[in-house]
Amino acid sequence: MILSATFSKPSKKCGEILGKPYVRVRLWRNPSSGVSLSAFYTAEFFTATQSFTKKMTEDEVKEFVESHAGKTFKSVVERTENEEITFLGNRHGEVRILKKSLKSTVPSRKFDAGKKYLLPEDEPVPFLIRLGVQSAEGKIISKRYDKFRQVNRFLEFISDIIGDVRHLAAVERGVPESEAFNAEHPLRVSDFGCGKSYLTFAVYHYLAVVEKIPVEITGLDLKKDVIDSCEKLAVECGYTGLHFSVGDVADFSYKESPDIVITLHACDTATDYALSHAVKNSAKAILSVPCCQHEINTQLDRSPSPAPESPFASLERFGIIREKMSALVTDAIRAELLEQSGYKVQVLEFIDVEHTPKNLLIRAVKKSAENKRASETIGSSVKESEIRCGALMETLGVSQKLKELLQG
Repeated sequence: MILSATFSKPSKKCGEILGKPYVRVRLWRNPSSGVSLSAFYTAEFFTATQSFTKKMTEDEVKEFVESHAGKTFKSVVERTENEEITFLGNRHGEVRILKKSLKSTVPSRKFDAGKKYLLPEDEPVPFLIRLGVQSAEGKIISKRYDKFRQVNRFLEFISDIIGDVRHLAAVERGVPESEAFNAEHPLRVSDFGCGKSYLTFAVYHYLAVVEKIPVEITGLDLKKDVIDSCEKLAVECGYTGLHFSVGDVADFSYKESPDIVITLHACDTATDYALSHAVKNSAKAILSVPCCQHEINTQLDRSPSPAPESPFASLERFGIIREKMSALVTDAIRAELLEQSGYKVQVLEFIDVEHTPKNLLIRAVKKSAENKRASETIGSSVKESEIRCGALMETLGVSQKLKELLQG
């Protein structure tokens, strides 16, 4: 039985044969839900700028593979319960078929024995099945086990802050914590620059299905085709509280302020706009994985080289070291500015699902000033942060976008 297949490297006649110039096709078997197996497949067709989704029967999937594997698409990887089959076509019309036996599932005892995940093993999760991380029965595909762990790792960051967010929401509304979130007042989450990353789907599934918290999540991205694809997937998964919009964080407005703001890999100063938006809309918690921190590196590159006796001379001498230092300085300043905005801030290590290098995750939770002593403590930490941040920026002679946005 075919579990999934990915078609790539289209031939020159692909557009003529299929009606559109598709560059890639993904299809997968959907989880069992009491529907006939004959209608258990979803296929996603990608052009250079758009994606299209359609349902396919098992017979249609088999026919599509037989007709186009190695022919219309020169590279196709098909996965069954026991094999990975690769079709490789050449310019002479010859198709080479490679088969590799594999264990379709990973015994729980083999990896992380005794580890309990927030998304349990062996329980079907719609979006994980569609991504080829799970089989239709909920078993973890061995080659995708790292992704399964990474998704769960991100959810641990979410799980750690839910209690604080619930408490802050209850205090804000003057209700018991057990009544902090309900159908009328759901937990509201915004994901800026969501892209096609499935961490948005993971967060929704964990909060709504596992924790059974009334939740509404809005994913925002600039690309309409990406948003359309995400909307379709949310509908297919039955995630009624998960919505996506096309737009820029700088222009986005809420009917209700978000409780949690997530920003993953918003490039360069886009992260600063997202963080500023979160602070100005009184988000109770922020999770940010910044990337491409060019702003300060550009400033240092244009500045005169520091004197030899400067403690930064060696760090700024080599371009690649200066670039890495600039990224760390940028995120340190962001963390301090969030501290000054009344948040308790942690900087943690996170290996993203889509990116193999290690990244920093900035996690900030709004401090609660419920009494005079708490207010005094917050005030003291803000002053210390202002001193640290000011000294760092003055010594390097740099400015930073988030500081400008928060002061504006």
